Amino acid sequence: MFSLKQKEEINGYLFILPAIVVIFTFVLLPIGYSIFLSFFKVKLLGGVQYDFTGLKNYLTIVTDERAKIALWNTLKYVIIVVPTQTMIALILASILNSGIKFQNGFRIIYFLPTLTSSAALTLIFMWMFSLEGFMNQFIGWLGFAPKNWLGDPRVALNAIMVMNIWSTVPYFMTIYLAALQDIPRAQYEAAEIDGASAIQKFLYITVPNLKPITNFVLIMGIIGTFQLFDQSYIFSGGSGGPSNATLTVVLLIYQYAFRTMNTIGYASSMAVVLAIIIMIATIIARKINREESLY
Repeated sequence: MFSLKQKEEINGYLFILPAIVVIFTFVLLPIGYSIFLSFFKVKLLGGVQYDFTGLKNYLTIVTDERAKIALWNTLKYVIIVVPTQTMIALILASILNSGIKFQNGFRIIYFLPTLTSSAALTLIFMWMFSLEGFMNQFIGWLGFAPKNWLGDPRVALNAIMVMNIWSTVPYFMTIYLAALQDIPRAQYEAAEIDGASAIQKFLYITVPNLKPITNFVLIMGIIGTFQLFDQSYIFSGGSGGPSNATLTVVLLIYQYAFRTMNTIGYASSMAVVLAIIIMIATIIARKINREESLY
């Protein structure tokens, strides 16, 4: 009834059918429903009711002061964290790949933060920056007065940045370590014969050969940082404080969707805008990295 090629195609589709069902149910369907909700004002009390509002939800974002604050906090977080964690991960991977003593032990130690949940890490850092935590004990030992780090709007987001960099660098470092194994050793040997220093070998051999990996690390970093939620939620108790200093776009979406009644449509419009921003940012990062690799 079916030819051998047709049977192979049918078997192939049957094998990927579970994955297609899962992706459609838990990815495509929610995305489509969120886009649908973004054009409506949804009322939950007294029965679900959809009132079509057109682009009103999207226009409201422009005049929403908290949305502007959340977007600025998120952009600042992305601009600082992504390049920093990428550079540190690349440098650490190069050092651990250089044949230093106890490098296997250092790899295990550096990778430990990645094995810890972000919630646990956040609680640890909250203790470190609390009034009786390590930071205040340290500056007290230096002779300075204790400081309310978590209550200071100038410090709160920076503390989250430090924590995120510390916890994500090991993951990207491992990716760089794997990629470093594929760089031909002959290139380094030729550079050594020509008298190149360690820094010159790093800049002119290691970095250019790792361009595709750096592109991947940057894109994953951009996507992850734009979606910052759990650390900000735990740090501020879900409020985004102090003084909206830790308010991010995803946290604001959560507040509008689950804490404020009848604003699910507005929260959905913010989620769609955030997805578009992430898409544009990743395309720009890929384009810049591709253009640099041509020189």
